[in-house]
Amino acid sequence: MKNVFLSKKVSARLVLSALLFHGVLAYGQQLTAEQNTTIWHAKQGGVVKLEKFLTQKIPFIDYQKVVLPGPQFIISDDPEYVRIPDAIASKERVQPGTVRLYVYNVNGVVEPFKMDRKITAILKNTGKSPMHMRMLKYSSQVPGNNYFKIGKQGLADYFASKDENVVRVIMPGAAISIDEKLETYIAKYDELVHGIYEFVIDQPGEVSVVQADPKLKGAAVLNKIKNVIPRSHQNAGRGLFGVSNYQITTDGVYNTDSGPVQIMLADGVKDKWVAGYEGVSGDPVQLAGNYGVMYNIEVKWKSTNGKGLALIIWNSSSGNSQWCSGMGTSMVVSNGKYKEGIIQLPVDSLITTAAPEAIVVQVFTPSTNGEEQTIHITYSPPGASCLPVPLVLVPVDIK
Repeated sequence: MKNVFLSKKVSARLVLSALLFHGVLAYGQQLTAEQNTTIWHAKQGGVVKLEKFLTQKIPFIDYQKVVLPGPQFIISDDPEYVRIPDAIASKERVQPGTVRLYVYNVNGVVEPFKMDRKITAILKNTGKSPMHMRMLKYSSQVPGNNYFKIGKQGLADYFASKDENVVRVIMPGAAISIDEKLETYIAKYDELVHGIYEFVIDQPGEVSVVQADPKLKGAAVLNKIKNVIPRSHQNAGRGLFGVSNYQITTDGVYNTDSGPVQIMLADGVKDKWVAGYEGVSGDPVQLAGNYGVMYNIEVKWKSTNGKGLALIIWNSSSGNSQWCSGMGTSMVVSNGKYKEGIIQLPVDSLITTAAPEAIVVQVFTPSTNGEEQTIHITYSPPGASCLPVPLVLVPVDIK
């Protein structure tokens, strides 16, 4: 999988602009009786094959997008492959309050030779009083070459994490490792370091993601390493972003007699990239892919024809690049035929490939009187996958 994820992200950015999903014609293709049965009896998170059904012409369902209060958001993904043995991959100043940090960097050192490295995240107190830091959400993966697995598990762990009661104190001018596990992990060549952290602080600070000799511990990396790698203007990007959470509410009440529809997120067209600034240069930046942004989705629906409603996803970008051959993710979905909760997708395999493959996320049954119901989904664009990943609502017969 050498350079797979780098190429995927570059490819995703290039092909997204070509995927202008402006299908306004009625979607004539319906599920066959066999496909209905397949979806109804599928395991949650299972892969099913829907021949001649999945296309980019499925109509959109419109939605309202509202920025929710959320943390200051930092992502470190430019450069994704850190080629310099000892260097700062990103550095951002943050203010008192909540911070979300998404670390997505790979040991890419080949000169003077391939070597083991440590990639770690450091928080420095730049204020005049002691800083109190407490972790709210925590997801940390062991470095590895299986980027799809790391991305899926990283999201699942983030969704499942809980507030911690431990308060760490950082004196003015001092620094600590945000994730103490990163201090023990060794990243070999081409191995991904992946972490999603949400923490609260009460003093201004500086967050740095650094690649260094594994023997250097904690804040010592900042004392020795000063050079910041310039932005490459590739991959998702890096910087500090003001938008970290969205509320997505579909327009009106979807009725199953309307046929299949799709919710399109993180495509860069219908759903624009979030904007921010890069701390070292001060340049305005965009987060291509909105990786690490959390979407709280609400779909109101009803059934006047007695049909249920399946939520499926598929790898719609598979035909646009050799690097988009797989997709895997995790999300939280409300109660339906299966219990509400976190689900890794797909559940029995690492990825789904291309149409006709789809993943059954959940199946919702109609109310007895055709009354309105509400579906809740928590979604974030999946790391290690090309985008967009359409959320498709498909009417299904109840078996």
